[in-house]
Amino acid sequence: METRCYVVTYDISHPKRWKRLYTLMKSFGEHVQLSVFRCDLEPMQMVRMKGQIEDIIKHDEDQVILVDLGPSTPSVIQDIQVLGRPKTFHLPGPTVA
Repeated sequence: METRCYVVTYDISHPKRWKRLYTLMKSFGEHVQLSVFRCDLEPMQMVRMKGQIEDIIKHDEDQVILVDLGPSTPSVIQDIQVLGRPKTFHLPGPTVA
């Protein structure tokens, strides 16, 4: 199954929901900045993550943006440009089920 690289960013209006979403996102990806994660996900992981996000957010107050960068390959990850303070991204590796 193809793993894809996603950038997930969110604007959550209530601190309790923000904390819940932050905790959830740590289980799916790499914390990049405040409210920004990079996730390498297989299709079923993406479905599961989206469902869990839906359970946390209030649709009329919060916003989550999911950006598909394409297959999780070293070249895709190396194409992510960072200005200012450097950030090293971890390459996807084998997963243990």
